[in-house]
Amino acid sequence: MEDVIICRCEGIRLSEMLASIREGASAVPGVKKRNRAGMGYCQGRVCQRVINELIESETGQPTSTLQRAQSPVRPIALRDI
Repeated sequence: MEDVIICRCEGIRLSEMLASIREGASAVPGVKKRNRAGMGYCQGRVCQRVINELIESETGQPTSTLQRAQSPVRPIALRDI
């Protein structure tokens, strides 16, 4: 069960997510700094809600400041600039 991928863009698994929270991450930015979850192409649109729920269930504290997902950025070729 802990091999389930939570962040598809970065390939972060549930076990890595739980380890980050147990190491002291108490909010989404702390998880991002430890394992890059939510920093991929979708910018957290897919995994952010799950990350918040994991933080709440592991710490017992409600996540009062939910970080909003950023709009995806589309790469462009340098010649187009």
